[in-house]
Amino acid sequence: MDDVLRSAPLFSALDDEAANALRASMVEVHLDRGQVLFREGDRGDRLYVVVAGKVKLRRTSVDGRENVLAIIGPGEMFGELSIFDPGPRSSTAAAITDLSLLELGQAEVRAWLVDRPEVAESLLHQLAQRLRHASETMADLVFTDVPGRVAKALLDLSRRFGRPDGDDLRVDHDLTQEELAQLVGASRETVNKTLADFAARGWIRLDGRSVVLIDLDRLTRRAR
Repeated sequence: MDDVLRSAPLFSALDDEAANALRASMVEVHLDRGQVLFREGDRGDRLYVVVAGKVKLRRTSVDGRENVLAIIGPGEMFGELSIFDPGPRSSTAAAITDLSLLELGQAEVRAWLVDRPEVAESLLHQLAQRLRHASETMADLVFTDVPGRVAKALLDLSRRFGRPDGDDLRVDHDLTQEELAQLVGASRETVNKTLADFAARGWIRLDGRSVVLIDLDRLTRRAR
């Protein structure tokens, strides 16, 4: 757990003593797969660090369609926007797998921000990365076709969840086909057709809720 926490933006700027003190002030939260942590519109006043498992952030349109905004895994953080701008949650957080989190409320975070400017800098850096990612996602929806978006999503998931599998890279993304389609903003049928095409070309191998990346160079070129 300690290695995971030290990689989180909230902890990475702290020395060991301060990191241990911050850890002691946080509350452990455990969810089963499929369980919802908070819903879009709920009041937000705390942030979370993932210790183990994966959580998805999703939004639902007025006609009931869902869009997966992000997949968050161990060592990553979410909910930090509510620390600076408390208000209704802009997304729903649901466990993709069994999930272990650490929770920190707004009052506790603000105390750390006053005493430790480096924590504030880390949080602002995290927010800037989220904004940049959101801008790139919007641009991809306008300028990139579905195969390009699928390739880009697979590469992004591989950087965070990939592990060596012989000469290849196995990515245990734990997503259903529908969730993967929601992540790239396309229909399940179109995404399934794209994945089948990638597999036929020998770029990937599908394995349930995992995918083995075989030709990273081809995928990288297709993602551009």
